[in-house]
Formats: sequence, structure tokens, C-alpha cells
Amino acid sequence: MSVDLPKSDASPPTGSGESSPAPSRRTFIATTTAVGGAVVAGGVIGGSVLAGTEEASAAEAPPSTRVSLTVNGTRQTVTVDNRTSLLDLLREHLDLTGSKKGCNAGACGACTVLVDGQRVNSCLTLAVRLEGAEVTTIEGLAKGDRLHPLQQAFIDEDAFQCGYCTPGQILSGVGCIKEGHTGSPEEIREWMSGNICRCGCYVKIVHAVEQTAGK
Repeated sequence: MSVDLPKSDASPPTGSGESSPAPSRRTFIATTTAVGGAVVAGGVIGGSVLAGTEEASAAEAPPSTRVSLTVNGTRQTVTVDNRTSLLDLLREHLDLTGSKKGCNAGACGACTVLVDGQRVNSCLTLAVRLEGAEVTTIEGLAKGDRLHPLQQAFIDEDAFQCGYCTPGQILSGVGCIKEGHTGSPEEIREWMSGNICRCGCYVKIVHAVEQTAGK
């Protein structure tokens, strides 16, 4: 007579020499995703910090130069970015704001000053190229309370309206007279043509230059 033994619901014990069951597909995907994400995140964060540090250390101040020049009779020595224009040197570093920034492209003449007696558009002239130069701006024309003859002529002839272009017009007129280009109104207009007056005071400007040249 045989006896049927009851089946146990418990799983058979695993011996120490047997390997643990293989992980399920779900467990494997979850584990590898978490680990991979941590590695990638660590790489990105670490890389960003490293790149930022490298960029910061590689960043250099823009090249600058120490330049000495005489402005309106006073010796000035300044250190400027090599890209600084004479106009910005005058306005931003020396607080000589009489020279105006109009087009900033050399087309209107509002920034005209004299460099070693010659007319230049200061917006197109690099300051670092003027070592030892003598610069005259509108602030340097008058002698104390005595105006330059062309400044007085502009007043006498009412040769300005808004006045924005006037400093450049006067400096250009001074240069024009020194160059000897005042033989006729037509010649004055030709040699002053680089200075634009948006108020249309050209006739009176020519009269002012002509009057001063005659003296």
C-alpha cells in the first residue's frame, strides 16, 4: 500500500554553491538606466564646470596701450583699449565732449578735430596711433574769454541753429583756412563738404569762413 506525501508550497532551499536567479528584464532595464543616467549627468555637470573654468582662465583682457599726447596744450597720458577711437578718448577718458559723435563712420564731420594742425575725423582715428601728437578740439580754440575769430564769426553770421555740428564745422573751417582753400565761396563749399549741417546753415557757414579768412 503506497502513501502519497503532501506537496510543500515552499520553494526548495538554494545551496551555497548554486547561483542566484537571473534578474528579470524589468529589473535589468531599471538598473542600467539609473546607472547610465548618473554617469551621463556627472559627465555633463563635471564637463560644464571644467569647460567654464577653462574658458575663464583662457579669457584675456583686450590688448591695451599707454599713449601720451598733447590735447589743447596739456600733456595727457592714458591707457586705452587698442580699438579706442580718438573721439572716444576725448569724450570718455578726457571728458572733452565738445567733439560730437554723429554718424561714427566718418561721413558727417561732427567729430572733426585738428591733429598736428590737420583736419581729421576723430571717430575714424585710432588713439594709439597718436603717440606724441598735438590735438586741438573746440575747447582749445578760445584764449580765455577771447573767442577764436571763426568762433566769433559763427556768432556774427548766425551760422548755426541746433549747434550739434558746430564744433566740427568750426574746426574744419579753421583747417580749411590754414590750408588756403578759401579763394571763393565755391572753393570753401568744396573743401567743407565733409561737414554736414542738417539745419541747412551752409550759406552762413560759408560767410563765416570767408569773413575769417579775409582777416
